[in-house]
Amino acid sequence: MRIDIKAYLDANHLTIYQVAKRSGYGYTTLHKSFNKQQSMATSLNLRDLDALSQAKHEAMWEVLRELEENYLRDDDE
Repeated sequence: MRIDIKAYLDANHLTIYQVAKRSGYGYTTLHKSFNKQQSMATSLNLRDLDALSQAKHEAMWEVLRELEENYLRDDDE
C-alpha cells in the first residue's frame, strides 16, 4: 500500500511549492519526499503530514484521515 500524494495535491489544488511556502519546510526536501518511491516502512513521515496540514490549515489527524480514506493505493496500481 502507498499514499498517492500527487493525487492528493491535485485534488486540493496544491503544488509542492505552495505546501513548502505555507508550511515553512524547504521545497527541495518536500519535493524529494513527495516524489520518492514509497516502501511499507516509509510511506509518509510526520514532516510531510505536518507540511500538508499547515498548507490546508487543518489538524494533522484530519489530513491523515483524508489520505487513508481516499488516497491509499495498492502497490499494483
